[in-house]
Amino acid sequence: MIPPPATEDPLESLRAASDLLRALASPVRVGIVRELAEGGKCVHELVDALGISQPLVSQHLRVLRTSRIVTVRRRAREAEYSLVDDHIAHIVLDAIRHAHE
Repeated sequence: MIPPPATEDPLESLRAASDLLRALASPVRVGIVRELAEGGKCVHELVDALGISQPLVSQHLRVLRTSRIVTVRRRAREAEYSLVDDHIAHIVLDAIRHAHE
């Protein structure tokens, strides 16, 4: 069991975890994270992989950016999205595997 840091509000880490899970509480966002677990992708690549519209992908990317789950980097005329860290990929991929058991 992971104890909370001594100087932190005991519920703060639980709130942060809850915020993270809330940001992932969408099949589209789970799909985006699954795709980004393989590496950075542009919006059109996510549209093709997920089979949904570009505005919908962009809307969900906005939520993931606001939650600091993904970051964006300009690549010529395109924006490449990637995960902030691999921990998010592990959470999502483990959840997907668990759902298939």
